[in-house]
Amino acid sequence: MPVSITAQPANQTVTVGQTATFSVAASGTPPLTYQWQKNGANISGAGAASYTTSAAASTDSGAMFDVVVSNYAGSVTSTMVTLTVNPVSAVSTTDVVTYHYDNLRTGQNLNETTLTTANVNQAKFGKLGELMVDGKVDAQPLYLSQVAIAGVGTKNVLYVVTEHGSVFAFDADNVSGTAARPLWQVSTLLQGEVPSDNRGCNQVTPEIGITSTPVIDRTRGAIYVVAVSKNASGSYFHRLHALDITSGKELFGGPTTITATFAGTGAGSSNGTVTFDPAQYNERPGLLELNGTIFTTWGSHCDISPYTSWMMAFSADTLKQTGVLNLVPNGSDGGTWMSGAAPAADAAGNIYFIIGNGTFDKTLVNGFPSQGNCGNCYVKVSSTVPPKLLDYFTPLNTAMESNGDEDFGSGGPLLLPDVTDASGKTRHLAVGSGKDAIIYVLDRDSMGKFNSTQNNIYQQISGQPAGGEYGKPSYFNGTVYYGAVNDSMKAFPITTGKLAASPSSNTSAVFAYPGATPAISANATSNGIVWAVENGATAVLHAYDATNLANELYNSNQAGGARDQFAGNKFITPMIANGKVFVGTPNSVAVFGLL
Repeated sequence: MPVSITAQPANQTVTVGQTATFSVAASGTPPLTYQWQKNGANISGAGAASYTTSAAASTDSGAMFDVVVSNYAGSVTSTMVTLTVNPVSAVSTTDVVTYHYDNLRTGQNLNETTLTTANVNQAKFGKLGELMVDGKVDAQPLYLSQVAIAGVGTKNVLYVVTEHGSVFAFDADNVSGTAARPLWQVSTLLQGEVPSDNRGCNQVTPEIGITSTPVIDRTRGAIYVVAVSKNASGSYFHRLHALDITSGKELFGGPTTITATFAGTGAGSSNGTVTFDPAQYNERPGLLELNGTIFTTWGSHCDISPYTSWMMAFSADTLKQTGVLNLVPNGSDGGTWMSGAAPAADAAGNIYFIIGNGTFDKTLVNGFPSQGNCGNCYVKVSSTVPPKLLDYFTPLNTAMESNGDEDFGSGGPLLLPDVTDASGKTRHLAVGSGKDAIIYVLDRDSMGKFNSTQNNIYQQISGQPAGGEYGKPSYFNGTVYYGAVNDSMKAFPITTGKLAASPSSNTSAVFAYPGATPAISANATSNGIVWAVENGATAVLHAYDATNLANELYNSNQAGGARDQFAGNKFITPMIANGKVFVGTPNSVAVFGLL
């Protein structure tokens, strides 16, 4: 029988100094002989079904390989494939272990030395490839430098989670095309389970697996993930996993199935106890790690009652639950969404997040809601066990906002680095906004609580932004950046401890729903670039000069032939690390960098 090739060789991508292996499978009457060729010339000694190159040099990039397979009946030549050789990346020292880089949630990476305002343009910068995964990427990717992976070597690693309930670890420097394979991949689903269905709701659809941004503890060697699943009987489960950063194996006896109860007579309660029903909740906000504890905050599944307002704490060493707080224990609603933003924390160990529509007790005892119901509040909570509400702010029209679905909690928190006011006093400030399109600046030492006639807060800016906030502001070099719905992105400088009442610059682009959550890359205070994703069937990655948002450096629609285009995904925020920009899509992470 004549020779027939049953499996063609495949393109290979390696780094300078690595080897590449090409393989072919063929059938026919034996004996079969093989002769590999490089750029049309026979390779001496390459006479097997597989051929491994010598250590690749940069000059080998683009070389073409094929193989001639022969027997007594004749010969056939395989398809020609390409070897791509990437340069050796500079040793990275960057780690991105949590949502928006730090627990203040500033959104700034101040250690970016590769990307500058001079080289981020369509001629030098663009899409390098996409890392393909098995579902929507709604969480922000995370990044660790120089991770030792058994059998592979030391790699800069990108961690990606999906709504299919999977966790991927990719070589962050092997990103060309779409063929890159993960270093490891694991599923959080147990035997017989599938991801949660959307149950007729399009908030997270078509399946719900891992929605929230994980958190990495490099000292413990773990990435912490909350995943939801459903078994064959239709029961839902939320579980906290701790996975080995080098292999994906479960750590610390995990996973832990998440359950909780709290004293109260609120929605879904029985005999004075409110019970956490996993079918009613979704872990939308990112995770927070603080002092060896993992904190979770919970939004409802699609605003479907009954639900209340939960915060839970788990040991990073054992995954055991160490504390529970319900902030609407005797009322209803009060979910925490924040459009995927994570709770923030200050150096003193206080935790800050914003709660959406829910019951608020206008009757106060020592300034606090008499029944413990703090729906629609920007809260300050202790990280001690048990967690405790320390302070809060809610607008004077809080009931009207909740009743009209203009909740505070559509946006997430930003804690500012210390600023000095006009009198020379050091201020610890928090910024936040929701659907009412008001910028609230709060003194974290005295947040303002509730007053029915005026908001007793540090600063309030109305009329800016022009639409509701479905994300969070970010901070860089004395400036706060906002990207609200149906508004341009705006820069608000901080002078003598207060935000400017109007922006110093803004983009020409207007961001439709859900607006944009900006992220900033810079080398200390130089080469500041504000990055934002414009949502749509075809999304757009924008890069702006941080000193003047009117100066757009790049967008992914500029290059011809759809070179840099990618599919959109709601609420996504770009992550910048070691000269690359990573953006979640419906089935991949699109990777941008210098061409």
